[in-house]
Amino acid sequence: PFICTECNKSFSQKISLTRHQRSHTGVKPFICSECNKSFSQKTSLTVHQRIHTGMKPLNCTECNKSFSEKGNLTKHQRIHTGMKPFICTECNKSFSQEQYLKKHQRIHTGMKPFICSECNKSFRQKGDLTKHQRIHTGMKPFICTECNKSFSRKTSLTIHQRIHTGVKPFICTACNKSFTHKTSLTIHQRIHTGVKPFICTECNKSFTHKTSLTIHQRIHTGVKPFKCSECNKSFSWKISLTEHERIHTGIKPFICSECNKSFSQKTNLTIHQRIHTGMKPFICTKCNKSFSQKTNLTIHQRIHTGVKQFICTDCNKSFSWKGNLTIHQRIHTGVKPFICTECNKSFSRKADLTIHQRIHTGVKPFICTDCNKSFRQKGQLTIHHRFHAGIKPFICTECNKSFTHKTGLTQHQRIHTGMKPFICTECNKSFTYKISLAIHQRIHTGVKPFICTECNKSFTQKTSLTIHQRIHTGMKPFICSECNKSFRRKGHLTIHQRIHTGIKPFICTKCNKSFRQKGDLTKHQRIHTGMKPFICTECNKSFTQKTSLTIHQRIHTGVKPFICTECNKSFSRKTSLTEHERIHTGMKPFSCSECNKSFTHKISLTIHQRIHTGMKPFICSECNKSFSQKTNLTKHQRIHTGMKPFICSECNKSFRRKGHLRIHQRIHTGIKPFICTKCNKSFRQKGDLTKHQRI
Repeated sequence: PFICTECNKSFSQKISLTRHQRSHTGVKPFICSECNKSFSQKTSLTVHQRIHTGMKPLNCTECNKSFSEKGNLTKHQRIHTGMKPFICTECNKSFSQEQYLKKHQRIHTGMKPFICSECNKSFRQKGDLTKHQRIHTGMKPFICTECNKSFSRKTSLTIHQRIHTGVKPFICTACNKSFTHKTSLTIHQRIHTGVKPFICTECNKSFTHKTSLTIHQRIHTGVKPFKCSECNKSFSWKISLTEHERIHTGIKPFICSECNKSFSQKTNLTIHQRIHTGMKPFICTKCNKSFSQKTNLTIHQRIHTGVKQFICTDCNKSFSWKGNLTIHQRIHTGVKPFICTECNKSFSRKADLTIHQRIHTGVKPFICTDCNKSFRQKGQLTIHHRFHAGIKPFICTECNKSFTHKTGLTQHQRIHTGMKPFICTECNKSFTYKISLAIHQRIHTGVKPFICTECNKSFTQKTSLTIHQRIHTGMKPFICSECNKSFRRKGHLTIHQRIHTGIKPFICTKCNKSFRQKGDLTKHQRIHTGMKPFICTECNKSFTQKTSLTIHQRIHTGVKPFICTECNKSFSRKTSLTEHERIHTGMKPFSCSECNKSFTHKISLTIHQRIHTGMKPFICSECNKSFSQKTNLTKHQRIHTGMKPFICSECNKSFRRKGHLRIHQRIHTGIKPFICTKCNKSFRQKGDLTKHQRI
């Protein structure tokens, strides 16, 4: 027999002894050509190389699933055989794999070997630690394919996806109502059982929800934990804070589906909607007159009682409503408390200020139900309705033509008289309308009186400013009746609606392909004509689209307008910046559906998925060897071509791989970056350091 001099273990063959002695010497002579990882046995190298080649030669006879290692196949087959050879000595529970038994035994021993480096919290399983660490890193690798919302746990994603699928697997046995969460079912069942397990220690009031108890207890403690960051006002309910913050932000999330008017609170929307529905639930017991608001009923009832409890001290006029008295008294005091923040003009009534402010904001809340045209004042809408109704009460005495506006009649009569009373002092051109003259004179003066208060951009016409301001206000008054998508301009809505109608009015005369927009047709026709009208002045390269030229010109100018806010690195393309920012955010939005591994780039996911699919689309034309990545094929082909493109500038020696050149150049530079932590001896290659450390 062959005996090991280190541990006296004996072997029947010399080769077996040789292999064994490597466990003492640390020698690993078998090195992977792909990643330089070394192994003590050739079989271990062979198994390892299957990671790179994607080979899985061991197949399960039951389900044909393939594996790269025999041990993994053995473990898998226990699924079919039901074998669980690893048994817990404490509770006799059995497991198919030893690692599962070890994890289970930590329940009995209390061991939690996986410790969070951030907060020192410990866990029994590494997976639990990984999930916990996402609290600190903010990683949410599980992404919903429907809405791109991300989650830190797969179970949270599964529950969320029920919103899209409509699945509600938890069903109440009493009333058959179903729920997406088990906890929601448990809380619901208390309606049937009457159980209220959460009891207030101060007043013994009980609640079905713990959160309801917590909120209730703030009555006793006076705690108001929700504080406004703008004015420091505090609230006991989060919803109260949310509603309050809308005063500062101006957000009005509750929108009327009929007229698009928005409100900061849902109750205000409910009251408003009664205008459209005609609901008036508050009824006077005296005359059966009904009202949409309770306060209006209270005020109305004073007609029957005759009560006018609010009396003016200056003129003794009395009012049934305090608000009317307050407004009336401003006649005597001259107070105009409602001041426009844009131009400082003041008003005695808030309603008058509201109407005035629409000049600055461009808001036009009164919308025609026939054509969706909007107006600042109700009176303007009334006049406009005459267009649809055909009412024209103002008639010309010369030709009997009628008009909806009195001003329209006055302007019309100038046709008969020939009057053009508005004359330009610069060029003597005359105009029938004063507004036409005013707009014309801006050609001479260059005046653009309509200025955006947000960005100071100016315009010659008010309509141009109104359209522009929608960029800042976010207003999109033109709404698609099919999908409710909204637009700033009517023309944009018209183009969008062609998606629903399928109309493509712009047709190519060459191939009959049709398009929704004229611009798309123009771009398409360049395929037939070969026109590339956008030419680079630096290198004469031409492009079919202006945006392509703009991006190209940055090569010459060096302009990189897209700057990272974290590290100030700049990029010529927005997509490049988006990909770069994921380095800082840690976002990896592209997840593998097989193993949930996530990537920052889509191409990285595509390459990774070839591990699962076994695809190797890049094939060597010389020997038919295939590769999963193009770079690996390129490196391989140099074996056939003899190309060694990486040349040492010192001695002209050439290499197939850049990494090999880099290692070689250390001979000339003397750099030895791999240092032994024990004796500080340094080496040019990592492999040399590894061999040295075995000593």
